[in-house]
Amino acid sequence: MSSRIREAYDRRLADGRLTPDPSQVPVIEAFARLEAKLEKRGLFGALPEVRGIYLWGPPGRGKSILMDLFCACAPEERKMRAHFHVFMARVHGLIRQWREGDAKSRKKVFGQSKGDDPIRPVAELIASEARLLCFDELQVTDIGDAMILGRLFEALFEKKVVLVVTSNRAPDQLYLNGINRQLFLPFIAEIERRCEVVTVAGARDWRLDRLMGDRVWFAPDDATNRAAFDVLWTDLKGEQDEAPTTLTVLGREVVIPRTDGGLARATFADLCGQPLGPQDYLAIAKRFHTLFLEDVPVLGSGNHHEARRLVTLIDALYEAGTRLVVLAAAAPEQLYVEGVGAFEFERTVSRLNEMASADWLTRERTEAA
Repeated sequence: MSSRIREAYDRRLADGRLTPDPSQVPVIEAFARLEAKLEKRGLFGALPEVRGIYLWGPPGRGKSILMDLFCACAPEERKMRAHFHVFMARVHGLIRQWREGDAKSRKKVFGQSKGDDPIRPVAELIASEARLLCFDELQVTDIGDAMILGRLFEALFEKKVVLVVTSNRAPDQLYLNGINRQLFLPFIAEIERRCEVVTVAGARDWRLDRLMGDRVWFAPDDATNRAAFDVLWTDLKGEQDEAPTTLTVLGREVVIPRTDGGLARATFADLCGQPLGPQDYLAIAKRFHTLFLEDVPVLGSGNHHEARRLVTLIDALYEAGTRLVVLAAAAPEQLYVEGVGAFEFERTVSRLNEMASADWLTRERTEAA
């Protein structure tokens, strides 16, 4: 039997937007089964309880692209696709609104106002917006998230919400060695009960193949190199719309203007032309597996502060194993040859060259994205 997801997948194979990969076939079959279940209705149109999908495997195997394709094809009008970190940031914001709000403001946002516990009204609000929740790159490293997730999703599942999620980790490996992990175990059990766990473990890392097949340092910043930089961004990003991501660092907000899942794109002015510090760059490196940095100029004594920030940014990316794609006015050796710290910048030049090498691109990140 045909399905929207199968047809969409086959079209992309035919026109070359996707490359055949046998490991992806079971994923498409699982999505096709879920698609059929979402179309069914119970007596008098009641929504049945439907098991979702937990899709996990190593980075670069196409999990996000396949989930995006399913989300676009899914026969459910009330659906939401978000990066998991973005979703949890909103959940924390809604919890804060409930706790700090009076009856009138609660009623305006949540449609209810009674009670001290924010979890159920937050879950009911989310369930009213979407029956199908598609989350990309689920990982749990924060104890605050770990303590919320079990109760939140228990309430969402009671409302017949269907979950589709991608992750680099199997369910039983989530929040591994985390503080008070025993309190997180019921969430893992609920995920395994409410979702079909599907593994995509093909031998090829398609994202890495694409990076290895091209340059990751584009210079000079001319029309030809800018076009090639844009093509690489588009190929890695896939079909999902990009959006800004806001990171909260030490009570401040750091906005990355163009993101899609673990991919981020920003200008030199965005990241080095502002007074950002080591903690900001560490947060960026932890949050994204690949950073596209554009409009990097040749630096001199007049902008040594920006040069210093670039050094700090590269150090953070290097330590985290974050991949870097750059559109710059010159090669690394020519970026900063005179000015305060120019001699020390030679270490950064060495790191930039290493980060463009095949050995670097195949290195594992210190924090799984």
